[in-house]
Amino acid sequence: MSIKRQYTFAASPSTARSRPTQLSADAKGERLAYASNKSIFLRSIDHPEVSVQYVQHPHQTTVARFAPSGYYVASADVTGKVRVWDCVGEENILKGEFPIIAGPINDLAWDGESKRIIAVGEGKERWGHCITFDTGNTVGEVTGHSSQINSVSIRPVRPYRAATASDDRTVVFYHGPPFKFNSQLRDHHSNFVQGLEFSPSGDHLVSVGSDRVICLYDGKTGEYKTTIPSGEGNHTGAIFAVSWAQDSKRFVTASADRTVKLWDVETTKAIHTWKFGPETGLTLPHQQVGIVWPNRSDGTIVSVSLSGDLSYLNEKEDKPYRVVHGHQKSITSLGIAQGGKTFWTGSYEGRICSWDLGKGKATILEGETHTNQVSGIEALGKEVLTVGWDDTLRTVDAAANAFSNLAISTGGQPKGISPVGKDGAVAIATQNEVYIWQDGKKTASVPIKYNPISVAASASGNEIAVGAENNNVYIYTLTPSSFTESTILKSNRALVSSVAYSSNGTYLAAGDSTGKIVLYSRVKEGEYKVETTRWGFHTGRVNRIAWNEDDTHVVTASLDTNIFVYSVANPGKYLKFLGAHKDGVNAVGWVGKEKVVSAGADGAVKVWEVKLN
Repeated sequence: MSIKRQYTFAASPSTARSRPTQLSADAKGERLAYASNKSIFLRSIDHPEVSVQYVQHPHQTTVARFAPSGYYVASADVTGKVRVWDCVGEENILKGEFPIIAGPINDLAWDGESKRIIAVGEGKERWGHCITFDTGNTVGEVTGHSSQINSVSIRPVRPYRAATASDDRTVVFYHGPPFKFNSQLRDHHSNFVQGLEFSPSGDHLVSVGSDRVICLYDGKTGEYKTTIPSGEGNHTGAIFAVSWAQDSKRFVTASADRTVKLWDVETTKAIHTWKFGPETGLTLPHQQVGIVWPNRSDGTIVSVSLSGDLSYLNEKEDKPYRVVHGHQKSITSLGIAQGGKTFWTGSYEGRICSWDLGKGKATILEGETHTNQVSGIEALGKEVLTVGWDDTLRTVDAAANAFSNLAISTGGQPKGISPVGKDGAVAIATQNEVYIWQDGKKTASVPIKYNPISVAASASGNEIAVGAENNNVYIYTLTPSSFTESTILKSNRALVSSVAYSSNGTYLAAGDSTGKIVLYSRVKEGEYKVETTRWGFHTGRVNRIAWNEDDTHVVTASLDTNIFVYSVANPGKYLKFLGAHKDGVNAVGWVGKEKVVSAGADGAVKVWEVKLN
């Protein structure tokens, strides 16, 4: 028996309104690096379904940058620490961890020799610091600002220079190493300076800001050259990021006006514009908050929107030739279509994605989605039903990847949803009742006086199990004329967070908040006996239990970040993968006989190969 991770479908970059999001590309133009939740993802540009997740930061990450050498990545978090680690392979061996400031780090930069790092942000005693990448020794000071620093760049060729951009509306120019204050470039920006970058040749420095203007400086002396103002043909919203082409003759900018513009340095004119999102309606998610121009022969530019979507741009086309979707927030639910080629995931903020398992590609569903956490997804052939903490039930057309326009009230906060038989009915548990929904209407219901946590229906549809906060599992019998409570199972010792019937209805597994799972066998209607209580190796809440198609094993997802596979025939025999998802595994399911899909609080989806023999 063995379990092995096959793929990691990365989470989308974390973004914040009115703040830049930092993207980095390696020297070969093959991978992106970005921060998402408490992880750093290194993601293939050509094959976005291929990625490496770095999970050693204990706090929210803010930025990651490849070293020019391509051997290391420097990443930082909200506590002001920088970690330097090996990015060749998946072991990600730590080179060093260095406290920089007492506050979040907003950006960092490597020098051209991959020996020095400048990290900047919002500290209490200083706004940034210069260190060597291997020992953390000081190689300069970051001074001259009176507010948090948003961006930093180091001239990639000698003589080395550095520049920082701040909320105090200034750009500070440094000579080094060791890096020391040289000049303060003020009066060119009238609002926060959000980003800046030296050209690869070192001849130019460009800065962009919330005042919607672009300023150009001499890359060697820091002397101010010119300003590209806002207005017709130029940006009309805050500019968050800038990135240079390798020829140092052009650069691109990303703006809140929902455009990315390509500029010619010599003429200071925009020579191409990409427009995102609709002209009316919900436009906020389409603001462009980060950008990078990798060193590639095909000229691909990658931009990130406020919603976290990565758009691949080419100056020969007016629209992105590829958009990479995903989740930014914790994934809370998972539904798998029969056959396993497609599955759906729902996240904390209400986003639902449809996934092509073979391609590792996510598609955002069209139409009005949930406005709060998605608490359950069930695939029922041509339809997918979803419930959320906005107290609604929504229907998805699986073929069209779109919601219907009708959102149906669930009458209370839905704790879960489960298919009842094979005729399209589902059981939904709310704080007030457990009911059956079929053909657009409620066909049966029973009021409850306890707080439900989870729900599952047997394949025959005759019995419904509801896990409760009071440590019990309530069994209901469903007939064409009645829906009644038949028995109460009391072997769990904590709130029952997940229940699951085997496909033949013979077994019922009930997991609780302590990590223990009780396996029951069904003797007859309303009568169950305990088969085993030995499935108890999780150390945190069991979030999901899923049976394989042969009903011989279950796979379990837990808050303890681990995945376990338990055997019915031999309860003491199990598989484990520790640290499967950062901050907890929220959902899991089987795809065929030897493949498992999981989703977690890190916003990532992972595919596992499970060998049971």
